[in-house]
Amino acid sequence: MGELEGRAALVTGGASGIGAATARLFAEQGAIVGVIDRAGVRGPHSFDVDVRDGDAVTRAVNEFADAAGRLDVLVNNAGTGDLRPLHTLDDKLWHRLIDVNLTGTYHGMRAAVPLMLAAGGGTIVNNASLSGVMPTRNEAAYSAAKAGVISLTKSGALEYGPTVRVNCVAPGHVRTPLTSVWDQFPDAFAQIAGALPLARIGEAGEVAEVILFLASDRASYVTGQTIVVDGGASLPQAGTDAALARLLDDLSGG
Repeated sequence: MGELEGRAALVTGGASGIGAATARLFAEQGAIVGVIDRAGVRGPHSFDVDVRDGDAVTRAVNEFADAAGRLDVLVNNAGTGDLRPLHTLDDKLWHRLIDVNLTGTYHGMRAAVPLMLAAGGGTIVNNASLSGVMPTRNEAAYSAAKAGVISLTKSGALEYGPTVRVNCVAPGHVRTPLTSVWDQFPDAFAQIAGALPLARIGEAGEVAEVILFLASDRASYVTGQTIVVDGGASLPQAGTDAALARLLDDLSGG
């Protein structure tokens, strides 16, 4: 029997990347799975919805719960990014990054919490980012939004426990469509991987496994937490080890 056997789980941004990996894993573990995504996903429980539209998100969440007969798990995964210096952001781009990553998560929580409270239980897993824990250069708006997701997660855990558990994951360098731009610069991606303690870029399925843990009964005493999934990138000095190794090699004449 799967870890989510008979439970109903809804995943936003579930058409690709971490969201798709999570939806597949949940289905393998016995869950009735619904997907919200702007990509026009197809399936018995799929909804073509922009998470910035709060009313549309609420309708989709309620429709899924009605069809499945319940709502046990919500994964707020939908997100978007951009890479440019803070002073070059215009208002439109700033609001898009905040609205998709942070407000979209709020919309999902706002829609799901009443259903879970009425049913007597449920769990929410939000997808933040390592950038929300420690800001990334040239990702100010994205980092700010993801830091907000972490704070929103803690607020939800405080307000809705013990009935609803709320946690989040903070992925580091993981291969997804959002990071596909790095494929144009394989040498840079290799340099990043080489600086990580685990010496490789992560895969979407590895983050999905952590989301499954948080959604399952194995995490029954875990709430309000941010689980970093980054291959060790956030460890002190992890990013400088490769440079120091090169420096020592040069100094020793190697």
